[in-house]
Amino acid sequence: MANIDWHSADIIAGLHKRGTTMAAVSRAAGLNSSTLGNALIRPWPKGEQLIADALGVPAYEIWPSRYFDEQGQLIPRAPRSRPRSAQEKYPPADK
Repeated sequence: MANIDWHSADIIAGLHKRGTTMAAVSRAAGLNSSTLGNALIRPWPKGEQLIADALGVPAYEIWPSRYFDEQGQLIPRAPRSRPRSAQEKYPPADK
């Protein structure tokens, strides 16, 4: 296992090779077209998983520094959802 994160250009190129873009993956997930780009510059488990799924590669292979500690042990990470009170306060908009 390599311990170096993929370069953002390699991630984008990988998506292009699969016939898609960051914007398309972002929109397909119901996000603004530029939102998914946040995962390229800062940890965001949900965004990382969306990109990994589109590439067909586990997220921990793309960003090992975000998923493994110094001893090589997997760091448990999972997408967080809004607390129930926030979901009630901000219900999803009707489409």
